[in-house]
Amino acid sequence: MAQEDICVLMVEDDEILAELISDYLQNCGITVEVKSDPTTVMEYLKETAFDLIILDLTLPKMDGLFLCERISAAFDVPIIISSARDEVSDKVLGLEKGADDYLPKPYDPRELVARINAMLRRKKSSTSSSSVKEEIFGDFKIDKSKMVIYHKESALDLTVAEYGVLSFFINQRGIVLSRGTILDAVEGLSWESDERSIDVIISRLRSKLFDNPRTPTYIESIRGVGYRMKS
Repeated sequence: MAQEDICVLMVEDDEILAELISDYLQNCGITVEVKSDPTTVMEYLKETAFDLIILDLTLPKMDGLFLCERISAAFDVPIIISSARDEVSDKVLGLEKGADDYLPKPYDPRELVARINAMLRRKKSSTSSSSVKEEIFGDFKIDKSKMVIYHKESALDLTVAEYGVLSFFINQRGIVLSRGTILDAVEGLSWESDERSIDVIISRLRSKLFDNPRTPTYIESIRGVGYRMKS
């Protein structure tokens, strides 16, 4: 996807910051629309399609994490949280609510552009990198052309990060994978060295795959190492 084809929604109530970032992105060829009122975002997303959302957490009228969770549940669009909150707990909570990346403020806008491109490149490569369009494992089917995973013919509601990790697991069935390996292998999963974020993704995947961690059918914990997708 060329940058001039990318359309981003920025949810940010800081008008000065929003203007600065918006101008920079548009100078890079990225189309940007800004919303300062979070209460209007859900209805707007029903009418307008975006490739990616940049979401602030400290918003008027609505908590950014609550909005992140609502967007993730209703729309298949990557979310980058941009926030002055820089604790590991904030990053983990953002991931738990459906975000795909977390960029602490202040940041260099060049890094934001790099993360946008990485996120969308990963999404594109997930749909086109394999000649096998569908893969079946147990009760699940992966439609790689649509980036959708089905459980008994019902589509699972996965974030881009969850889809990337699960797809990587399936392609590495039977192999023990460390958290660092997963972070390095899943393109765009830029949570720095915060390997705890992988545990959160796995927990959410297990819930959506109805996989009991004590007696796993699919994702097995390997103590002191990481995880393995049972073959």
